[in-house]
Amino acid sequence: MFTSIVNAADLSIDMLNKRDDGKRMVYSLELAKIDAGQSIEWVAKDKGHNVEMIKGPDGATLPKKSKLNENVTIKFDTPGIYLYKCTPHVGMGMIGIVVVGGDTSNKEAISKVKLAGKAKKKRKALLSDV
Repeated sequence: MFTSIVNAADLSIDMLNKRDDGKRMVYSLELAKIDAGQSIEWVAKDKGHNVEMIKGPDGATLPKKSKLNENVTIKFDTPGIYLYKCTPHVGMGMIGIVVVGGDTSNKEAISKVKLAGKAKKKRKALLSDV
């Protein structure tokens, strides 16, 4: 279950055209680990980005994708791994993972989600750190 609107985020992630390390079309933090009941705010630091949840644990209702160029805060109540993307830039590898409550029981399901190009390679790297 998600609550799309909350007052304060426990973690903030920027949506960026270029990160300080030179990587392009990225989130400032690509692997986030939080407790159940905590929230994340994605901040549109650069234009042209959004957040779209692709897959989560069984029983979790995924929120609608956010609008381009707008901040979005999502509260995560169901433990497990969540995979998300920037809709326009997924092919360039702009994806991220949230692990809620230390629960990695749906790791295999996340690894089987169809992704192409750089996103597929990045997902593999991120899951190896889960």
